[in-house]
Amino acid sequence: MNAVMIKVKHEFMKVLPPTVFFFVILHIVALIRSLMIKGSGLDLPVSASVLIASLILGKSVLVADMLPFINRFPNKPLIWNVIWKTLMYALVALTVHYLERLYDFWKEAPNLMDANSLLWASMNWPRFWAVQILLVTLIFMYCVIAELARVIGKDRLKVMFVGPLQPMQR
Repeated sequence: MNAVMIKVKHEFMKVLPPTVFFFVILHIVALIRSLMIKGSGLDLPVSASVLIASLILGKSVLVADMLPFINRFPNKPLIWNVIWKTLMYALVALTVHYLERLYDFWKEAPNLMDANSLLWASMNWPRFWAVQILLVTLIFMYCVIAELARVIGKDRLKVMFVGPLQPMQR
């Protein structure tokens, strides 16, 4: 039983950083979306849906990291892997964003095809792409930090970023 708990803790600690990151950035995206559609009468995502999306994206990052082609350029400068991973994660984010919008229309349409047609007809494309640009930028930042942590080590990056931990004096 102890080995199972160790494995669960290990997996939880791996999924925690990307999930927390996506939880924060998706709240930022939701806030920006709410500012863009203020007064339009549209419903906004609540924290529960943001939490679910961040869990999906956090786990998607871990699953993508296990794929053999995700670290495609290990011997090249970091920017190669950063751009490649940003592209892969952005495709997942685009899909999740689109499916989230499709689900909203599917609640009102008789079937999935009608919901998709309704979505395409009523989509505010400039707003959709503005949110996508924001997501890609934030995903790029995540990939830069993750690649730096991979190369120089998480502990060293933490010390570089926040400084060495000082013991508390009483």
